[in-house]
Amino acid sequence: MAASSMEDTGKPHPAPTQKGPRPGSWGDLFGREHLTAALILAGGVALYAMNLYLTAALMPSIVQEVGGERYYAWVATGFLMAAVIASMLVSRFLGMLGASGAYVLGFLVFAVGAALNALSPTMELLLVGRVVQGFGGGLLAGLGYAVIRGALPDRLWARAAGLVSAMWGVGTLVGPTLGGVFAQLGAWRWAFGLLAAVALVLALLARRALPGRTHSGARREAVPVLSLVVLALAAAAFSVTSTLPQGWGTFGGVAVGAVLVIAFVVVDRRGSATVLPRLTYRRGNGLKWIYLTVAVLCAGVMTENFIPLFGQRLGGLNPLAAGFLGAAVSAGWVVSQLFSVNITAERSKLLAIRCGSFLLPAGLFAYGLLQTTGASWPLVALWAAVLILAGVGIGVAYPHLSVAAMRSTDDEQEGAKAAAALNTTQLIAYTVASALAGTLISLGGSSLVVSARSMVLGLAVVTALGTVTAALAQRSSH
Repeated sequence: MAASSMEDTGKPHPAPTQKGPRPGSWGDLFGREHLTAALILAGGVALYAMNLYLTAALMPSIVQEVGGERYYAWVATGFLMAAVIASMLVSRFLGMLGASGAYVLGFLVFAVGAALNALSPTMELLLVGRVVQGFGGGLLAGLGYAVIRGALPDRLWARAAGLVSAMWGVGTLVGPTLGGVFAQLGAWRWAFGLLAAVALVLALLARRALPGRTHSGARREAVPVLSLVVLALAAAAFSVTSTLPQGWGTFGGVAVGAVLVIAFVVVDRRGSATVLPRLTYRRGNGLKWIYLTVAVLCAGVMTENFIPLFGQRLGGLNPLAAGFLGAAVSAGWVVSQLFSVNITAERSKLLAIRCGSFLLPAGLFAYGLLQTTGASWPLVALWAAVLILAGVGIGVAYPHLSVAAMRSTDDEQEGAKAAAALNTTQLIAYTVASALAGTLISLGGSSLVVSARSMVLGLAVVTALGTVTAALAQRSSH
């Protein structure tokens, strides 16, 4: 894979022998030796992902009780911005606290934020709780990738990466359902209480099961303050843009965010301390193309925010059926990963990445072109099929891209940074794609069909760029 044959020097390793390490199995990952670590890695990401959708389902009940409807959009925006900032600090917390300490911190901060949400008498305090919870959640989501290297043998990296990334799909499936149940019972505060309790249990497990801080000469690297500030401003620009009334303001916000992302690359590349691994900026190294491929794959997931609306308005579905249609991409993602992680031959991995980068835009293009009013049940079934196909594209490629980033260097600290940057890339991609989706929908004006086609086909064009970045990543490996 792209960067797997490269050291920090940018020079290739000696050619590997044909016989690699013994491939791991699901039984090995979930065996007695590695089960607790696997549960913590998956649990942290699941808490983050599920919380996004659970809170969305609870918001109508929250606003009805505590008021503050004008802050509705900021509940998600504040959470996401804090999560992006935390994800950029993952490797620093790992260096200072070790895996167990960093996880304990993440779970405790998340629990404190959830407790604040549960006890909030006003929307203003709820927003504070969401920011705190977002910081803890962003740390947990980043650790899910970064700690794989140190907590598990390399033969299990692909399966662990598949398990961790599958939790995003699980969150999409479970979060809305669980949130809906608590909302139906009029017990939205108990939902946040449950999240806090689960986080505390996982903190105890992390303290016992994960390795602590090592003193094997790990470098103390300065915090790249300027890079962090510029990237946080970019995330803020995209997040705020997604809350603005649709129109020219959203186009301007997307443009500002794009300029700030470019500025981040320039600043980070020249900085003495960096957010992304230094290999990312090295000529001939494929790590940058891996990150860009991950970003465009994740951009396709943002269609799920609007598919339930299209299902109800264009397909006449009830809210429950429309919700399941909206989860079709995630379902394809989760299920396909269970099979993709079994691929061990290098040539087959490269083929899986190529196929995945093609299937995602193909599924989205098909779904966009099939949008029409008064859709029949057979057409709705076809919608679900092509959305599942799009999700399969993500699931087939993602685990191998993740492992390629983790294996981009033999340097432990740079390797942890490379893995943690996967989550930063994912969160930024979600934020950018969400703002872009809102902008594209505005192109349809009063016609929902045109809005649906504009948004889906627009994001399909973005995801199609993955066929190019995947090819460039593979070319860089030779």
